[in-house]
Amino acid sequence: MNTRIRYGDYLGAVRHRQHAISYNVVTAHAPLRRRLRLRAVDMYRLIAPYIGLRFLDQIQAVVPLAVFMVLFLLAVLNVQVQQPAIVAMGLLSIMTGLMLFMEGVKHGLMPFSENIGYTMPGRSSLLTVMLVAFVLGAAVTLAEPAIGALKAAGSLTSAETAPHLYSLLHDRVHWLVFAVAVGVGLAVLVGILRFYFNWRLKTILLITVPPCLMLTAYLASDPRLAPILGLAWDCGAITAGPVTVPLVLAVGIGVSAATGQEDNPLSGFGIVTLASLFPVMAVMLLGLFVEWGWMANIPLEGLMTNAPSEHGQHMTPFAHISMALRAILPLVLFLWVVQRFLLKEKQQNLNIIVYGVSLAILGMALFSIGQDYGLTALGAQAGELFPASFARFESVPGSPLYSHGVGIALTLLFALLMGFGATLAEPALNAMGMKVQELTDGAFTKNTLIRAVAFGVGVGTAIGVAKIIFDLPIAWLLLPGYVLALFMTLLSGEEHVNLAWDSAGVTTGPVTVPLVLALGVGLGKAVGVQDGFGVLAMASIGPIVSVLAVGLWIRMRTALNRRARVVIE
Repeated sequence: MNTRIRYGDYLGAVRHRQHAISYNVVTAHAPLRRRLRLRAVDMYRLIAPYIGLRFLDQIQAVVPLAVFMVLFLLAVLNVQVQQPAIVAMGLLSIMTGLMLFMEGVKHGLMPFSENIGYTMPGRSSLLTVMLVAFVLGAAVTLAEPAIGALKAAGSLTSAETAPHLYSLLHDRVHWLVFAVAVGVGLAVLVGILRFYFNWRLKTILLITVPPCLMLTAYLASDPRLAPILGLAWDCGAITAGPVTVPLVLAVGIGVSAATGQEDNPLSGFGIVTLASLFPVMAVMLLGLFVEWGWMANIPLEGLMTNAPSEHGQHMTPFAHISMALRAILPLVLFLWVVQRFLLKEKQQNLNIIVYGVSLAILGMALFSIGQDYGLTALGAQAGELFPASFARFESVPGSPLYSHGVGIALTLLFALLMGFGATLAEPALNAMGMKVQELTDGAFTKNTLIRAVAFGVGVGTAIGVAKIIFDLPIAWLLLPGYVLALFMTLLSGEEHVNLAWDSAGVTTGPVTVPLVLALGVGLGKAVGVQDGFGVLAMASIGPIVSVLAVGLWIRMRTALNRRARVVIE
């Protein structure tokens, strides 16, 4: 019986072998190819869960905001979006680009920063660490996707009414981007020193913000320099984006851990705040240099990688790809040189790094294209059409659609809801909320933080829109707002100060920035003001005040509860 079984198995194996040989002769290696080939359904099952979760984050950030704007236009103004198919394709390009870009930063750039942050303090001098921190801060700024939206908000500026602002946005636009990069570089440098010497953020703010406000007041007193203020403070809002925040925080937290401060749960907070304040000072100083004639005949064209393009002119796809290459590759090269030659470490998982960098480049190009045709177009249309609710416009039949007061109120309500909704969708804010809830043992819950920040951004956006509608000097809004924020900072605890000032940075992401800037441009064009700056600046100060107010309320409530327990005992 056993012999028959073995013989039968042998005959079966022989027949199978003969069949395989004959099949190979006929198909000429086809079986090998078929064994490696995946069906479409198999590829979908492998890739869909990986892509679906990441794409869903971008859908949640972009689609509700776009739908809200479209429905508000239809319900309030009874107008349809122009070229809806192109706008929809632009929004799809933005969502796809952001998904690829964030994934690329995670796999292609973050490993460099994390390793450099943990390794460099133990192998290099403090001077070397400071130099690397400065160059890294400047380099990541040039790679920010939202940096290209700067010039759009100044497209209404004329050389006659605002000569210095016009010069910075046209003749010296590369110097403008350079000043922002230097400001962020200095911010990262100071942030690293703060980790080294355990400086309190409250102390740094009390040293940094007053001079910034005094310079603001000085520029506001000069009619030639006053128009620069909106640009300067908006520049501070665009720097804390998806490249700067993760890379800079990775280096900062690594340095904090390497210097023995990893037990501090708030060690990662504060550096984003500095990256939002220092560029403001840098741009205002640049305006003074232009006024004093120090910038004459100093060429910088060709050195910058991500300078803004002319408003109203769409770049070709090749130009978008070229811009992405020039923004990402120098940053990657710098990080690789630091790790390879300064830290003497070889790069592990090179294939994954190349994969991540490729995704980052492709994602930035797609995002730039989508920004050009999607969010910027949608925001500009909303800004140009909403004044028809309170003023006469030939393009909107029956305008003004409402009385002057009601129309302005509806416009401000739209700005408030847009700022509130955009903030709720920010992934960075949700991540911060979970971390804060964990660190405070539930005293400051995630929902409390998100609602406080969203309310502050919404109110700030509405105030910024009012600034454009009534053509108010930006200094009238900035100085009282930051004086109030500083006063509340003095009364608040260090943990709430860190949280509040950093909240202003995480809310102005790559989706919010082009949309708000385009809204400002549209409103400015419709009401006849000289620029669309200031909305982002006010959207940044709003959450500082709102989060500090909630922190003071929590502190007061905690103190009352403690007193009640003492009385009971």
